[in-house]
Amino acid sequence: MSDRDPRIFQTPVADSTTVFSKDLFKGKVLFCTGGGSGICYGMVLQMMKHGANAAIVGRKVERLTAAAKQQEKDAGNGTRCIATPGDVRKYADLEAAVAKTMETFGRIDYVICGAAGNFMAPIDGVSPNGFMTVQQIDLQGTYNTVKATINEVKRNHGVYTHVGATLHYTAIPWQAAASAAKAGIDALSQSIAVEYGPFGVRSNVIAPGMMKGTEGADRLTPKGGEEIVESRIPQQRIGDIHDCANAAVYLFSPAASYVSGTKLVVDGGAQHFPGPWLPYPDSQLDPQDLKELITGSKL
Repeated sequence: MSDRDPRIFQTPVADSTTVFSKDLFKGKVLFCTGGGSGICYGMVLQMMKHGANAAIVGRKVERLTAAAKQQEKDAGNGTRCIATPGDVRKYADLEAAVAKTMETFGRIDYVICGAAGNFMAPIDGVSPNGFMTVQQIDLQGTYNTVKATINEVKRNHGVYTHVGATLHYTAIPWQAAASAAKAGIDALSQSIAVEYGPFGVRSNVIAPGMMKGTEGADRLTPKGGEEIVESRIPQQRIGDIHDCANAAVYLFSPAASYVSGTKLVVDGGAQHFPGPWLPYPDSQLDPQDLKELITGSKL
């Protein structure tokens, strides 16, 4: 904010390579759905900077291929990233992506389940098909990814990290579909931790708050409301993709070897200072009046 109180301190965004060894994941392979953009792109890049090779999954072939090339360039240490196009809603696509990863790298140690879909609308404004689509991408897609990779992850005593949310910790208007899906992912991660813990497998959820530069933040932040959103976060800044990437590095690392079945919230403390992002109850009483305020609303 231009008129920020000088007493307010904003914590800086860190680079995990200044904390963890740059060869921390040397010889390891990361498999990531949704890795072509946003938070997952940042997670993949940071893992590569610590020595991991990667395979990323997404539906848009050209964007995915370009992202894989850019990841290799930005990592700048000789690690590789391959594009394995596919739709997480189709189990056969995940099987094919895993097969290509195994053919290229011979192993899978770490998995990020990050493919997601979301849009803003009140419950009575979401079609049955729209609600189902979000569940299929987020929850079914996570299950399909786990199902396709679990044998390799078990063999290597590996780790799952799922990209969740804090939406369902209380309730947020116009986010019922995504909230239901993310709650399911939390439950699924806990089941993975219990069922496969004896095989040395860990599973956790990273629950991001508002992250600048992501499609989610662009959609969920009311037009012109950036400063208001920032002021309601105890750390007094909107999150950065690096914040989630650093959390992923930690959860995949041996430093988190006894951390499983839990959720790591990366939101600057925002979950403890709840309040509606949308005008309330106006957002429910007269939703059409907010149509121009919200990017990507389904009204």
